[in-house]
Amino acid sequence: MIRIVIAEDQRMMLGALGSLLNLEDDMEVIGMASNGDDAVQLVKQMKPDICIMDIEMPGKTGLEAAEELQTQDCKVIILTTFARSGYFQRAVKAGVKGYLLKDSPSEELANSIRHVMTGRKIYAPELMDDLYSEENPLTVREKAVLELVADGKNTKEIAEKLSIKTGTVRNYISQILDKLEVTNRIEAITHSKKKGWFK
Repeated sequence: MIRIVIAEDQRMMLGALGSLLNLEDDMEVIGMASNGDDAVQLVKQMKPDICIMDIEMPGKTGLEAAEELQTQDCKVIILTTFARSGYFQRAVKAGVKGYLLKDSPSEELANSIRHVMTGRKIYAPELMDDLYSEENPLTVREKAVLELVADGKNTKEIAEKLSIKTGTVRNYISQILDKLEVTNRIEAITHSKKKGWFK
């Protein structure tokens, strides 16, 4: 019997997934969580074979939870609405065994679980190109500056927060716009969000 924990913050979806998988002869849902923190706790307590994880959840995201569960003997399958390359690349680095989209047919999920149990990795076909697509070109410091811009901070506030000069902040922002090939801060934020590069 394949023992499964599901983490999904939409209660109706959580219930439907649980019912669906419990109908399979070789599967049993042994725990459900509605956020990443609970998912990590459940996996550590219940020791399931598989954890099916949404990405955007309260507390820890599914990706943060997957990163934390890398040391556990549990195979993580991401089940999400988001076909974003940044999310996918981060999931692969976190060692997830599957990355499926919620609009896939329901029987595909059960089959994917069985394949993952045999040691295979199952990724949604539309994401495979993204495995080889561009990584985030920004440095750690540039990412920090852009995240503060996205939080609504102005140049002076960013300079104070990072203990650097306002001129240096302007240089970083100029480099960010060049690297992302955009013309202003709003476009830089939108572009990074679309790619799934923001935490």
